[in-house]
Amino acid sequence: MILKRKIYDKMLELKRTLNGKKALLIEGARRIGKSTVCELFGKNEYRSYLMIDFAKCPDAVRNYFYQHMNDLDTFFMLISTYYGVKLYERESLLIFDEVQMFPKARECIKYLVADGRYDYIETGSLVSIKENVKDIVIPSEERHLQMYPLDFEKFCDAFGEAPLTAYIRKCFADRCPLETELHRKAMLLWSQYLLVGGMPQSVIAFLENRKDFDSSDVEKRDILLLYRSDIMKIDAKYRSKVLSIFDSIPGLLSQHEKRVVFGKVVPGSTADQYEDTFFWLADSMIANECFLCSDPNIGLSINENRGYVKCYLGDTGLLVSHAFDENEVLENEVYKQILGDKLNINEGMLYENAIAQMLVANGHKLYFYTHYDDTKHRNDIEIDFLISNNSKLKYKMYPIEVKSGKRYSIESLKRFKEKYKSRIGECYVIHPRELSWKDDILCIPPYMTICL
Repeated sequence: MILKRKIYDKMLELKRTLNGKKALLIEGARRIGKSTVCELFGKNEYRSYLMIDFAKCPDAVRNYFYQHMNDLDTFFMLISTYYGVKLYERESLLIFDEVQMFPKARECIKYLVADGRYDYIETGSLVSIKENVKDIVIPSEERHLQMYPLDFEKFCDAFGEAPLTAYIRKCFADRCPLETELHRKAMLLWSQYLLVGGMPQSVIAFLENRKDFDSSDVEKRDILLLYRSDIMKIDAKYRSKVLSIFDSIPGLLSQHEKRVVFGKVVPGSTADQYEDTFFWLADSMIANECFLCSDPNIGLSINENRGYVKCYLGDTGLLVSHAFDENEVLENEVYKQILGDKLNINEGMLYENAIAQMLVANGHKLYFYTHYDDTKHRNDIEIDFLISNNSKLKYKMYPIEVKSGKRYSIESLKRFKEKYKSRIGECYVIHPRELSWKDDILCIPPYMTICL
């Protein structure tokens, strides 16, 4: 089963505009589907393609990169012969899969692109980690593309529901709710998305086994074990910290504030001691970071405070499997409760993680905001996410509050709106109800996050 991926259209556009002058570097978490989409791209868009998987290619092939960069005619002859693929000038694609496993190949991109005969795509995870770049010169002839799990829109596509997502986009543009039955249908798909997530193997297992959550769960647990295996291979200096944060993500997100309190992870620890930890989790795209923005203004990153961070798992379906072991999923009837909109304890965690996942897939860096009231001795404003239009001339920011329950207060968002009204474009509440307005604040169902 082949799933449609949004990155395919971006790759096609860059093929036309770059015209072989740069290689594409597709970054993404393990098992995200990078190799599959690149092979499909090679098959559909080129006369021939050749894939070298550096996770398992023999030393003989690796040696070609050391011995023949000064004689590319011989290099291409050997590669073509070894893989049994005829290469056609300006009509063939070479794919360097899992290029972080062999950094020398990445370094050679400079010479291969300059030669101009063929197009190149590299795929990898952890491509910026120190151990994977310390002995090479990073080529400037790369255009980076990030690949994410399926967002809700492509999840619906897998179910044959593309017309529904087109209707969702129209309703958002018109600021009107979906027709009631279609809203219910979209919310049912959303509930399934929370449980299955967007990892390709999970989605395919769910669909091919007639919407069986257990089949999906098996695939997700395999991926989580793979992530844990990757963590165990990293530099011992920060391995235990990465593992500690990775294991703590469900617990952190189940708290009210959801941010990492470092002293609770390891007594006496501070944020600066975890710098490499969060870099590794973010670079591997296993997790999505969300930093405090202390003074929302032009360029949210200017006022980010990395001492305060929330850490979301890159895929919400994985979060479900990470939060509950196999027995807990069944004993707590998690599937039934989420599908029936009755899981009160953990549904807020899943909602917020899924919204973070979709905002990142739409190209947003994640920020949150809090304001401490000295007289009340507590936070009187808490905003889950801040996104912006990234304009340097007409800058506007868009605060987002995520509410998993049908009864909630928007006082915090109203205070934020009053405090920063000149900088705000529009305010959003994401809730499980239909689209509505409250005090000039747009309240939208979670499936409309694809439109932000």
